[in-house]
Amino acid sequence: MGPPDRHGPTGLPEHGPGGFGMIQVRPVAFARVSTSPPRTGPQRTGEIHRVTGETDVHVALDLDGTGRAQVATGVPFLDHMLHQIASHGLLDLEITARGDTHIDDHHTNEDVGIALGQALAQALADRRGIRRFGHFLAPLDEALVQVALDCSGRPHLSYDLAIPAQRIGTYDTELVREFFVAVANNAGLTLHIRQLAGVNSHHIVEAGFKAFARALDQAVEIDPRRGGAVPSSKGVLERAGHAAA
Repeated sequence: MGPPDRHGPTGLPEHGPGGFGMIQVRPVAFARVSTSPPRTGPQRTGEIHRVTGETDVHVALDLDGTGRAQVATGVPFLDHMLHQIASHGLLDLEITARGDTHIDDHHTNEDVGIALGQALAQALADRRGIRRFGHFLAPLDEALVQVALDCSGRPHLSYDLAIPAQRIGTYDTELVREFFVAVANNAGLTLHIRQLAGVNSHHIVEAGFKAFARALDQAVEIDPRRGGAVPSSKGVLERAGHAAA
């Protein structure tokens, strides 16, 4: 057995010699041909390549996309949910991941959430001009899930999904919460997810991802009345991983 995990300044685990190797997070310039309509403002894109001894995850996103998704994480149900984020959040999203899924899906699920959150934070930068808040109620047959979020820079998750089944296919439903913890912490989101109705596990989880996508789309939309100002009475918002100036 290797030495116990250490935690770096971000609070993320780092593994020392004899473990899985130090976490490497490399922001990468986003340079892709987009089929999105021409835009007049700056590019709002993010790209992260995160490598540990457990996973190798690459995420590229465009906040002003059209809902295109190319996703291959090795976790089929997670791929399905990431497609919901892209489609209903109108993000262009590319995600590839290789992980130790021969053990279980936990590390891949969490590290995809971490990299997605970091790419969101990169694309939002200082969050100038955005609406900042988003809220959506998503029905899926008998299920109804509410998501409210604030691109505040202050990570918080209140999670209230009661998922009856332990697994959906091969996917452990405990990992739904772990995914949203990782996204909220690394994107700097205040995120509330509440289940108002539902008995089918797949419906509940999918409604949650769809509601998150639509709320995120609202929150990151540019508000022309702000004129590019930071949407805060303080004049500054926290940035994930950075103290406010």
